[in-house]
Parts: sequence; C-alpha cells; structure tokens
Amino acid sequence: MGNSDETLEKLRSAVATLEQISEKEKSGFINLVSRYLSLGAEQIDWHKIQTPTDELLLPYDTLAPSPQDDEAIKKLLDKLVVLKLNGGLGTTMGCTGPKSVIEVRDGFTFLDLIVLQIEFLNKKYGCNVPLLLMNSFNTNEDTQKILEKYATSNIEIHTFNQSKYPRLVVDDFLPLPCKGRTGKDGWYPPGHGDVYQCLVNSGKLDMLLSQGKEYVFIANSDNLGATVDLNILNHLIQNQNEVCVEVTPKTLADVKGGTLISYEGKIQLLEIAQVPDEYVSEFKSIQKFKIFNTNNLWLNLKAIKRLVEGDALKMEIIPNPKEVDGVKVLQLETAYGAAVKFFDNAIGINVPRSRFLPVKATSDFLLVQSDLYTLVDGFVIRNKARVNPSNPSIELGPEFKKVGDFLRRFKSIPSIVELDSLKVSGDVWFGSGVVLKGKVSITAKPGEILEIPDGSLIDNKEINGPEDI
Repeated sequence: MGNSDETLEKLRSAVATLEQISEKEKSGFINLVSRYLSLGAEQIDWHKIQTPTDELLLPYDTLAPSPQDDEAIKKLLDKLVVLKLNGGLGTTMGCTGPKSVIEVRDGFTFLDLIVLQIEFLNKKYGCNVPLLLMNSFNTNEDTQKILEKYATSNIEIHTFNQSKYPRLVVDDFLPLPCKGRTGKDGWYPPGHGDVYQCLVNSGKLDMLLSQGKEYVFIANSDNLGATVDLNILNHLIQNQNEVCVEVTPKTLADVKGGTLISYEGKIQLLEIAQVPDEYVSEFKSIQKFKIFNTNNLWLNLKAIKRLVEGDALKMEIIPNPKEVDGVKVLQLETAYGAAVKFFDNAIGINVPRSRFLPVKATSDFLLVQSDLYTLVDGFVIRNKARVNPSNPSIELGPEFKKVGDFLRRFKSIPSIVELDSLKVSGDVWFGSGVVLKGKVSITAKPGEILEIPDGSLIDNKEINGPEDI
C-alpha cells in the first residue's frame, strides 16, 4: 500500500470533496483511518490479563438497596437519561425499516415497550427521564415518522444521528462514493463506539447537562431486559463511578461475547476480535472467563464531555471487510463498551441474567411471546412457574427465519414453561395450544409437511413424522 502518509493525504483530498457529510464527520473519519494506518489491528498481551477483583466487579446482590421513598427516588431519576441504540435494521429477520419497530409481544414494538417503561417511571415518581435515540442514516427517516405517535406521552424524546462514513475501497484506499457509488451502499455507520462523539457533536450532551442530568444508561434497543435499575444508579452516584458495565454469567450460548478483564490495574472489555488466534479457545472457555458483556452501560455525562473534548477515547478499531458488487471494501468500526478503560473509577456489576434478553432471531421471539413471560407496564417479566434459571435453548430451521414465516407457522405460540430444548427442522406447522416439555426435536422429512395438531402435548420426544405424535 506504500507510504501511509501518502495514502492518508490522498484520502484526505478525496474525502474533502464529499458533499454528503459534515466537516465533523470528515475529520472524525480521517482520524479513525490515520489511527488504523499507524496501529493496524491491536492485540492484547495475553499474559497481563487478570480476573477482576470484587472491588472492580461487584456482585449485584452486594449493592446497597436504593432509597425507598418516592421523593428520594424522584431525585435519583431526575439525574438520569436513557439512550437506546437505534441504528439497526430488521433485515436479518425479513423486516423492512428500523429493527425497533418490529412487534415483539401483544402488538407492542421494541420502541413502544421502551416508551411505556419510561412513561411508567415518569408518572409514578413525577420525574422527567428523557429518552434519546441514536439513529443511523438507515433508520433516521422512518424513526422520525414513528415518533409522531408518542407526541402526547409524558416523555421527552430526542434523536441524534450516528456518523455517516464512506466505505474504503481496499485496492487503493479511496472512498467508494468517489467512484460514482453515491447511493446508500457507498456509506456505513461506524459502529456504536461513535455514540460519545455524536452526543457531543449534536449538542445533546450540553443540553442534558444544562437540565441537571448526570448519568446516561445506554443499551441496545433490542435488549428487552435493559430497564432502568435504581440500585445501580444509586450506587454510581454514591460512589462517583464514571462508568459501569453490566456483565452476566456466561452460558454455552454466549461463548463469543466480550468479557471483562483487569489489565494493568484497570477494568476493560476484551472482545473476541482482540484475542490472538492461539488463545481463542481459552477465551471461549466458561471456566476461565465466567462472565460476558451485556452491552448495558451506565456513564457519567460530564466524564463523556471531558474525554471527547480531550480526544481521549481511542477505542480499539474493528476492521470489518465487506463486498459491494464485487468490490472489496473496508469499514472501520468501534464499539462503545471499549471506552470503559478511559473513564475513572470504572466498575463492572455482575447482574442477573434477566437484564440480558436480546431479540436477535425468531427463536428469541418464541421465548418472549410465550408463557415464559408476561408484560407489565411495558416491562417483560419472567414467569415464576419456570424453575430452571436459564431459558430453553431453541433452534428453528431456515423456514422460520423471517418474522412473517415464523408467525404463519405457529397458530399460537406453544407453552414452553417446562421446555429444556427444542429443535425444529423442515416444513413444520404448529397448531394452537401446543405444550412442549423437556427435550423436544421435530423433523419433517424432505418434501413432506408435518403438522402438529391443536392441543398436542409433546414431552421429551423425538418426532420424525405424524406417527410419532
């Protein structure tokens, strides 16, 4: 690729001609690329990794309970802002538009539930917790239209946009939009690590500080477990922690998730991308790394302002190679959790699994729409009748991948309170009132349709045809 200074100068001149993005976006992009060129992909010194102590990683049940009287709770909540990452599309599940507007349960979308939860708090305690949404250029327009339906709610909703950066053509390290690709596929949002810079650039951070807000709770909009927690908020304010990462015990389903480590005396996140190849299997082990990052983060607003203005948030760069119509391109991204190590007095809190309930696929839909959960004031509450603390493992075949197909194939969502695992493959259709218990596997033979009749009880069974039901 030749001299990196030369590469950067050529890129700088090319980027200067892009009229679709702001000057701040241009300089943010050039900074990211120059950091990447000088560093390459960063890896960690494996031998310096330590398990965090209880001072750095607190078990949730050791937190002091938050004050109980309404006036004190109102005071706490009036310092809080909730921010949801709303840049993702629902494409993997066969939906158009922002993922947050997919209906999750009882006709409510992710966004409806988030608004209901905050409305409930504002009403109950007379506080004013605002909701911020970080949109991407993929979701902004649709989100603005959707927000009109909350115009009468007692909640202030603010939106701002993630940056829009040009994809880089690998061959000559020039922006794809400069090659005549001016449509959407010439651009990308650079990962949610962008949230801090964008909060400041958009003016939202100063606005919140002027309203007396102190902390922001950031989470993915598809994590139904990421609700406002008074014990955590109270702890941070009492102990002046600038950041808190929520982690939870790993199960075999989470082996790829980032974990929290102690490195040179500070806590930081370790993601699979930073792990040298020879240690990947160790990284995935549940014995050595017992917890993973839920992506629920609590941060002090003044600290964000200080670090952004001092240009101190140099998070690990994640190179994400893609192909656009046969042209190899590179997207440089960062993750917001990686900023933890730059904040003072950072802690992790080991929270109950219930605070991590993401809906990434239709198998997760099955869980949250079933009798395992109920909805109360927008909060998704787990059924006490379920004895096993972990959820059943669910594997649905490609016939169920899209939300529309999934909904057509279940006349009603089966009862799964006593289910351990379910595996469905082939052209399977479920009647209404089906009950699944124990370990269940249902396979339709190639070319055959398998219908599970209304009211069937399937208990610890392998079903390969109608004769097995």
